[in-house]
Amino acid sequence: MSDREGDEPSKAPREIAGMFDAIAGRYDFLNHLLSAGIDRRWRRRAIRSLALTGRERVLDLCTGTADLAIAARTARPGAARVLGVDFAGAMLAIGQDKIRRAALERTVTLVRGDATRVPAAPGSIDAVTIAFGIRNVQDPAAAAAEIVRVLKPGGRVAILEFAVPPSPVVRGLYLWYFKHILPAIGRVVSRHRAAYTYLPASVGAFAAPDEFVKILRHAGLREVSSVPLTFGIVFLYTGCR
Repeated sequence: MSDREGDEPSKAPREIAGMFDAIAGRYDFLNHLLSAGIDRRWRRRAIRSLALTGRERVLDLCTGTADLAIAARTARPGAARVLGVDFAGAMLAIGQDKIRRAALERTVTLVRGDATRVPAAPGSIDAVTIAFGIRNVQDPAAAAAEIVRVLKPGGRVAILEFAVPPSPVVRGLYLWYFKHILPAIGRVVSRHRAAYTYLPASVGAFAAPDEFVKILRHAGLREVSSVPLTFGIVFLYTGCR
């Protein structure tokens, strides 16, 4: 598997939502297992980059099972309110159960929706987060435009996404793991062959970090930067309106 090998996987919303609904019950377990728990550290880093004060309304797009939405609310200081949006109903149901167990129902709200048609008023959001979901959006540029639309002036953005590492040595190990180990474990645990074949394919097909930075800037974000995390297997993109 090279950086761009093979056809780009389908990102039709109905197909992607159905795939994530099918693996929802094992999604969190596999995330933590396949990342050796480092995914929690990446999320904390994203929330810290927002420099929250405790008064903000945060929008977590592609919220999935709401890990990042909950992290934004429970950080110290954390957001005053969080709206999580995703189009996979089974993922949201698991997220809602987490919110209930954490007694966060009054401050964290999950709704089913599309990242390219965000259910929020213009200029109503202080910060937007996405964790490992932007590559699953059929039109990332439209999602970026929606982010700018709903953000208040000065509002901040933090987006985590996988990338192909720039180092040849790390890239070789990473692509071998993604091509052979991750799909095998994912298939055994989730019993869903397509989902963990889709993951490496979607990472390879997504925009390179410099290309995604251009998409965010073109949408109207300022001070956009990309920071490699864990040898560049993940990038943290930040910016403001």
